[in-house]
This record gives sequence, structure tokens and C-alpha cells, in this order.
Amino acid sequence: MSAADAMAPAPTRYGAVAIALHWLIALSILGLMGVGIWMTDLKPSPRTFEIYALHKSAGLLVLALAAFRLIWRVTHRPPPPPAMPAWQARAASATHGALYALMLAMPITGWLQHSAAGYPLSWFGLFKVPALIGRDREALAFWQQWHEWLAWALAALILLHVAAALKHHFLDRDGLLGRMWPARAAPGDPS
Repeated sequence: MSAADAMAPAPTRYGAVAIALHWLIALSILGLMGVGIWMTDLKPSPRTFEIYALHKSAGLLVLALAAFRLIWRVTHRPPPPPAMPAWQARAASATHGALYALMLAMPITGWLQHSAAGYPLSWFGLFKVPALIGRDREALAFWQQWHEWLAWALAALILLHVAAALKHHFLDRDGLLGRMWPARAAPGDPS
């Protein structure tokens, strides 16, 4: 590290990769939740099976993106948060940890559910995805229930996350939302 690097101001925003992953995963999860709720009421048909297959493929894509995002987060230091009370910092940290856990757990429980159903799974028709467990009716019901419970927990955390971001933006006016908002980077911010 050069003396100039050490004297450079800390970035105020996340880098372009972190921002892109955040919004891509967020929009994918919202879409998957909407489709997940909608598709459970569909009558069995070839179209319904296609919708389920797309939902499962997109869920596996979110799993891969979330794993990549977690690796990226561990290897790339985020910008420092604005000043806030210690309890808010702890709540934000706990919420982010739970969001990461659920971004990984949701697709895994869906994959376990599908595996227990005993149907073949392919990723967007490109390659077969191995089953995590064998066909098992009891396991199917178990993982189906967990997938649903985790979906509602994830929805609640997303609402909390959005509410906190909006609170910081409109009430605290501390620039927190701008750290992750897609926009042109300020000089010195990471790419």
C-alpha cells in the first residue's frame, strides 16, 4: 500500500459488484416469492410444471449468487456505516446476518424438498442437478413446511431491511441508502 493509498479517503459506497449482486438478488428473491405464492394455486398442467421448473432453476441461481455475494462480502471490506446508536448497529448486523442465512437456506430447502419428491431437476434445461436426498414422503412434507416458513421469515426481514433503509434516508438523512443505491460512483469509491 502506498502512502497515497493510506491517505485516500475511505469509500462511501459499496463497489459496483456488491451493488449489482445486491439488486440482482433482491429483485430475483421478490420475483421468486411472488411466483412461489402464485404457483401454489395453479392446477397441474404442462405449463404449471414449466413454471415450477423455472422457479427451481431461478432459486438455484439465487443460491449461487448468494454464495458468491457472501464470498465477495468476506473478501471486500464494505464502506464504514454512518454514525448510529450501538443498538441500531447491532440490529443491522443481526439483520444482515439473518438475510445472508435465509438467502442460502431458502434455495437449499427448496432443493431438499424437490429431492424428496423424487423428480429429476435440471438447471434451465442445461444440465441435471443431483438430488440432495432420496425420495421420501415425510422429508418432502418436512422440507416443504420449512421452505414456506423461511419464505415468510425472509419476507419479514426484507420489510424490516427496507423500512430501516427508508428511515435512514428520510428521517436520519445520513446517506446510508446511497451506499447501496445504483448510481455513478464518487471518486475514490471501489468498482
